[in-house]
Amino acid sequence: MNAAAPDSRGFCPDRLARIRPAMQRYLDDGLYAGISTLVARHGSIVHQEQVGLADLETSTPMKADALFRVYSMTKPIAATVLMTLHEEGRFQLFDPIHKYLPSFEGVQVLEGDEAGNQRLVAANRPPTVRDLLTHTAGFTYHFSEGTPVSEMYAEAEIILGHQPLSDTIAELARLPLAFHPGTRWHYGVNIDVAAAVAQTIAEKPFDELMQERLLAPLGMTDTHFCVPEDKLSRVATTYGVADIAEPDFGLEKAFEMYGERDTLEALDVQSSSPIDLKGFARGGHGLVMSIADYARFAQMLLNGGQLEGERVLGRKTVEFMHSNHLADDLLPMMITEDISFPGYGFGLGSRVCVNPAETQVPTSVGEFGWGGAANTYFWVDPVEGIVGVFMTQKMTPPETPQLDFQALVYQALVD
Repeated sequence: MNAAAPDSRGFCPDRLARIRPAMQRYLDDGLYAGISTLVARHGSIVHQEQVGLADLETSTPMKADALFRVYSMTKPIAATVLMTLHEEGRFQLFDPIHKYLPSFEGVQVLEGDEAGNQRLVAANRPPTVRDLLTHTAGFTYHFSEGTPVSEMYAEAEIILGHQPLSDTIAELARLPLAFHPGTRWHYGVNIDVAAAVAQTIAEKPFDELMQERLLAPLGMTDTHFCVPEDKLSRVATTYGVADIAEPDFGLEKAFEMYGERDTLEALDVQSSSPIDLKGFARGGHGLVMSIADYARFAQMLLNGGQLEGERVLGRKTVEFMHSNHLADDLLPMMITEDISFPGYGFGLGSRVCVNPAETQVPTSVGEFGWGGAANTYFWVDPVEGIVGVFMTQKMTPPETPQLDFQALVYQALVD
């Protein structure tokens, strides 16, 4: 992607210059070590800056080529890879997942009542591929509150760890769903299961499929599940109070811990996102990548499926993926009572704005994107032709500098 003067793309340079001091304040307050930001409009980068450090102990500066664990920002990429197979007529979204992963045939649901009684019942219908991509299949995460199935995941060590994808699928198939398919939006390991569907259909490991279908065509040379040895020094250190992979991790607990501490602490997050484990690949997390590479992926989506002459998806597929696929009774989406997405629906792998006023941040109808556990974040605005990417490494923080960044980008528009 080429660079362009901000005013040639409808931005006021003086207003864009507000981004750096706003990000610097988070560093001055001791809340973050370093932040990297990028904005593109109409295909050209108009802002790319870094503030602070990639590692506090070594005083390593945050650089433009820093590599970040993007955690759940892996999900939109994995969903895109799966949809390249849909374009070849290899599956339909209404296909039950047991068509490709037979161990899920007859999967049950754990129901409970107000008295705490629990029972296993047959699912009201089999979960489908579409359910996976929209987080309505009934899967959960070990850190999710409100369902005893999450505790089962923790006991079975179905966490964001080192297990091969096939082992994770085998364990998931042994456990019940947390909810009946299609009855609730619930964040979980759905896209990991979708990745298993993809590699079964393609008959090749998911990391190889991703490299072939997406990374190589788009020139995303700084995107890895297993980071080459000569790039390991570029991986930014992750800070926080606890690794999300810990069996007793909970979002509410993490927020309480942040309230009790006033210093940044480096985390060993190899358990949740290994950077040098050969053969490791998942659909829901695990990618380590540069901000420039994520911008290339996002720009491809904004361009209707192509970048610099390389087409990954057809235009109608991209539009279809980033339409809201959730019924009104499944909204608003909620991860916890304190983490919800008013004004957003969900497409096939990404949130989608349906009501900008309800989001309480500047945006447009049809804007889409997602974030990651270490507070990485991106959005694509087809109305304004904008790509925004925010990168830092702080595990599930209570602050929202990424939303400050988004507001700062929109206030700089003057055309």
